[in-house]
Amino acid sequence: MSDELLVVRAQLGNRSALEELVARWQRPVWSYVRRMLDAERADDVAQEAWVAVVRALPRLREPDRFAPWLFTIVRRAALNRLRGQYADRHDLVGDFESDLDRSDDGARDPVDGLADRAEMVARLARLPVLEREVLVLHYLEDLSVQDCAQICGVPAGTIKSRLNRARRMLREHVQEEGERT
Repeated sequence: MSDELLVVRAQLGNRSALEELVARWQRPVWSYVRRMLDAERADDVAQEAWVAVVRALPRLREPDRFAPWLFTIVRRAALNRLRGQYADRHDLVGDFESDLDRSDDGARDPVDGLADRAEMVARLARLPVLEREVLVLHYLEDLSVQDCAQICGVPAGTIKSRLNRARRMLREHVQEEGERT
């Protein structure tokens, strides 16, 4: 059953449709929040976001746009938590558990993969929140530039610019580390 149909059924009061929708999106929501915040806060923020989603679901006018709408609410919950704790967005540090290098052929030693993942986590943690956020949404959550733009409330060109800047910053981190070794 499609998300759109589940949303419509949930809006009409079908509890099982709502439960299926939550079950389907629970892991992606938690993963997104976990990548933006530490593990301690991720559970609380994900729970707060789901409460907001359930309360706002009856007002969703475009059920076919559920994923961007959902991530907009989740993003807002994560940023509210970050704002409450930090004054300067450039000092925010999070934890990432995934490797953004999609060009790899996939034939890798698992031990090398763990080492690479730890290195990537360290590199990504140094990125400012806005750049980290677009990388998470676009590469890790597989959302389109248009969906990222809707979620972040900025034009698509801004998302492209942030993606470009984030990739450049990651490249610079890799080069700096290479020069030190």
